[in-house]
Amino acid sequence: MSTPTLVRRAALYAGAFLGPFGGGVTAAMLPELGVHFRVSTGTASTSITAYLLPFAALMLVSGTLGERWGRRRTVLCGYAAYVVASAVCVLAPTWTLFLTGRALQGAANAFTTPLLLAVLAGAVEPDRLGRALGWFGSFQAAGQTSAPLVGGLAAEVDFRLAFVGVGVVALLLGLAGLPPTPVTASADGRRPSLRSAWRPVVIRAGLVAALGWGCLAGLNFLLALRLEDTFAIGPGARGLVLTGLGVAGILTARMIGGAVDRVGARRCVLAGAVSGALLIAGVGIVPVLWIVVALWTLAGVSSQLVLVGVNALVLGDVGPGNTGGAMSVVQALRFGGGSFAPVGITPIYHADPIAGFLVPAGLLAAGVPALLATRRHAPAPETIR
Repeated sequence: MSTPTLVRRAALYAGAFLGPFGGGVTAAMLPELGVHFRVSTGTASTSITAYLLPFAALMLVSGTLGERWGRRRTVLCGYAAYVVASAVCVLAPTWTLFLTGRALQGAANAFTTPLLLAVLAGAVEPDRLGRALGWFGSFQAAGQTSAPLVGGLAAEVDFRLAFVGVGVVALLLGLAGLPPTPVTASADGRRPSLRSAWRPVVIRAGLVAALGWGCLAGLNFLLALRLEDTFAIGPGARGLVLTGLGVAGILTARMIGGAVDRVGARRCVLAGAVSGALLIAGVGIVPVLWIVVALWTLAGVSSQLVLVGVNALVLGDVGPGNTGGAMSVVQALRFGGGSFAPVGITPIYHADPIAGFLVPAGLLAAGVPALLATRRHAPAPETIR
């Protein structure tokens, strides 16, 4: 493999890091943002929502549009827009303009993440797809885990340094380019349609991803509440505990990808859902702090089993016609599940703290197998129109 090809392949994986990192980079700098822009910390927290809303909403269509426009062109334009949006965040003199920059970052990222997955599927051999997706998942986990830490460290000096950093990274990724990727078209030679991305098999996979994200990794807010209420743990220690899930995902995603290749994506998703349900239930019930920390960390392995497995299921089922569109729908539903979790589960926790953990555990244990059982009898991709 030539050096330019190696650089492009490395940039493909590094692109997985940028999205989760950009989304979470303001989480640890909310007080500093509030002071700088003269807004409350609660108002400053909307900087996270401003990124995630356009990110999730646009992914419902961004993959299909990217397949129509060309994967390489779309991803490179997405990186360019991300650079511009980061510059807006750095230079913004008002809170409104800063939020505009955050929204533009999220919108730009919506046109990179699903298409990077589609490019990855076309750049590796089918029997090595799981391993490749494992690497991709580990970079996503690294971005999610490191964002609060890097953002907090940057805010110690100047919060704008974090946005200078992500802007430079996006610029370098755009300059590196992407591995060669084939021109996509539907079976009859026409451009991919939005309808082709909304197949039942894709929607079911997206619902599995929504449960896997919303009822596993997306429960970090719930664990933070329990750590404060039950164990009286301060904010610094809470943040350290919460990183355990992401670190476990980073360390095991590559191995999980290999397991997907060996035993199949469906079995890995089921294993992740069942083990994750048991671990989340334990996190909510066990009265010993170090055991709770250990269970939460192990849940990172379950989360990767579900998410890497779902990506492999979709990329293996949809065929070459609209891979990017299918992946964008799955990712949109995944992050939609994460967005719903705080709204749906927090009231349950306040009514009954144990039920707050048992309900998502039950959804994982029952919902994922039910969705996969339905999917098992779905017609093959060639027969779906």
